[in-house]
Amino acid sequence: MVDAFASVGAAEGFLTGKCLVAMPGMSDPRFVRAVIYLCAHTSEGAMGLVVNRAIPDFSFTDLLEQLSISATPRCEQIQVQFGGPVESQRGFVLHSADYIHEGTLVVDDTVALTATLEVLRDMAVGTGPTRTLMALGYAGWSAGQLDDELRRNVWLTVDADPNVVFAGDLDSKYDLALRSLGVDPSLLSSEGGHA
Repeated sequence: MVDAFASVGAAEGFLTGKCLVAMPGMSDPRFVRAVIYLCAHTSEGAMGLVVNRAIPDFSFTDLLEQLSISATPRCEQIQVQFGGPVESQRGFVLHSADYIHEGTLVVDDTVALTATLEVLRDMAVGTGPTRTLMALGYAGWSAGQLDDELRRNVWLTVDADPNVVFAGDLDSKYDLALRSLGVDPSLLSSEGGHA
């Protein structure tokens, strides 16, 4: 899926580089209170990573062991997150744009996405990106699907703040994303409407 969007830049990509924040009425339990960073959004579909949901009882060290990559003590600090329900065994690293290699999708001037073993090896030894978010799986939408969900008030869109996207405290990301819009999360209604 990432390869299909490899040439997409933020200027061409509709909501590429923005975050989706699930509305309180989200009916899909996989996305309740989810914040999703959109890596790509075109007329052909969209792809993003949930940035606020850890995979319980599975560490970055566990992942490296499965891939026969030597782990270092720094690896214990990296969380593995649920990126979405599509290709849930495939790994993606959302990261700061200070790390660009072959196969890296540059989303904008601050964020990039890499899905190679090389980035995992570099992260393990401390030569990878400055800021990282390791995810298994992704959230994907077919052509027009995300646009329809936006019209039905399933998601709010917010500017992606790297300090929120890469924050270590996953539980606070939902409220922080809403507050960036000036929205008090406790006042959101699960009922949508149009003016």
